[in-house]
Amino acid sequence: MSKQFDVIVIGGGPGGYIAAIRAAQLGFNVACIDEWKNAKGGPALGGTCTNIGCIPSKALLQSSEHYEHAAHSFADHGIKIEGLGLDVEKMLARKDTVVKQNNDGIVYLFKKNKVAFFHGRGSFAKAADGGYEIKVAGAAEESISGKHIIIATGSNARALPGAPFDEQNILSNDGALRIGGVPKKLALIGSGVIGLEMGSVWRRLGSEVTVLEALPTFLGAVDEQIAKEAKKAFDKQGLKIELGVTVGEVKSGKKGVSIAYTDAKGGAQSLEVDKLIVSIGRVPNTIGLNAEAVGLQLDERGAIVVDDDCKTSLPNVWAIGDVVRGPMLAHKAEEEGVAVAERIAGQHGHVNFNTIPWVIYTSPEIAWVGQTEQQLKASGRAYKAGSFPFLANGRARALGDTTGMVKFVADAVTDEILGVHMVGPMVSELISEAVVAMEFKASAEDIARICHAHPSLSEATKEAALAVDKRTLNF
Repeated sequence: MSKQFDVIVIGGGPGGYIAAIRAAQLGFNVACIDEWKNAKGGPALGGTCTNIGCIPSKALLQSSEHYEHAAHSFADHGIKIEGLGLDVEKMLARKDTVVKQNNDGIVYLFKKNKVAFFHGRGSFAKAADGGYEIKVAGAAEESISGKHIIIATGSNARALPGAPFDEQNILSNDGALRIGGVPKKLALIGSGVIGLEMGSVWRRLGSEVTVLEALPTFLGAVDEQIAKEAKKAFDKQGLKIELGVTVGEVKSGKKGVSIAYTDAKGGAQSLEVDKLIVSIGRVPNTIGLNAEAVGLQLDERGAIVVDDDCKTSLPNVWAIGDVVRGPMLAHKAEEEGVAVAERIAGQHGHVNFNTIPWVIYTSPEIAWVGQTEQQLKASGRAYKAGSFPFLANGRARALGDTTGMVKFVADAVTDEILGVHMVGPMVSELISEAVVAMEFKASAEDIARICHAHPSLSEATKEAALAVDKRTLNF
């Protein structure tokens, strides 16, 4: 007889492991299945985010930023460096250490919360005894049974048609994090989050980077004023961004990759590079789940169909994170994981999609929450806007990084904050204040009246709130 559990979570990424821990905290007997392997074949919990996504990319972004500061900025601080060198192997090893620390941390959390872990690929076998039998295909195949199943299998990188990933020359986010040396020339197809972050890493380390973007506008989901400010900064850094292109034939050979494309004016162009990173979105990961065995409904994209509460077409089967509708963000998956565990316990789990923050960890960083100015214009809602530049912020001057601004959009009548948009230093941290404010239905005046520490970058947030009423104090 297979082992019985109250809740079985398939997938140990941010959504899955958090769902498992929260369910265990609520008193359920919980199992989590995950197939990620480390270099030695052992478990590597944390999913794409920890292994080949959020965590390793931030480690490399930090290392490359240190290198760029040492090469170009330290002299302004009176710090002299002679014979500056770069050890890419050491940089990658540090990244791997950071990943392992996160992997090990989740293993510890499972033990602490008494979550049973099964290393292998989980798939549906059949519906059985008021629940479901799940097959675990690992070192030794076994079956476990659970009353409630939470699917958190994440997503995979979308390949360019006709140019599959070989992770040597044509790279997904996985291969982009394992480039063994600085490529002389690097191309990226897609100017989304992953593309811009990886492009930033290798540009800082010395690559000549070209970004090819099909859309005619840069960062179309970002507030237009913020996107223009970011583009100006990237242009100044030497990141070459071509918009409105149509990519044609892509050939990979011993000497690198050749890319044929049509530019925005209709001209035929070609580009020869050492490496190509393809960043054109991600697709839900339902391959091997054996959804058809139990009649689990998928949509045309291969995503699992769920309602507002993350319930699937099957009783007591739930799905969260990248494998369902909504933004493919680790923190969105975490919140859904907590909410589902609480719903299983009869509580009222809640996720507010309107206050999910977005961050792009380039330099300058880009962060936002809520609606953009162009969205408000399109909807016809009357609004007020106010912004404040980091150029006028004392802490930013002391840091030596005054790029960017903070911008508020608020209802024209009630002054309720409808969106906050930032580009500049450390805005990934500053955006949380805006999220809290919007969750509490705060007005721009509320933020303007709160005392912010001086000197701090957060004062730019206060000043931008003041700007909504056209009464900034330092600009």
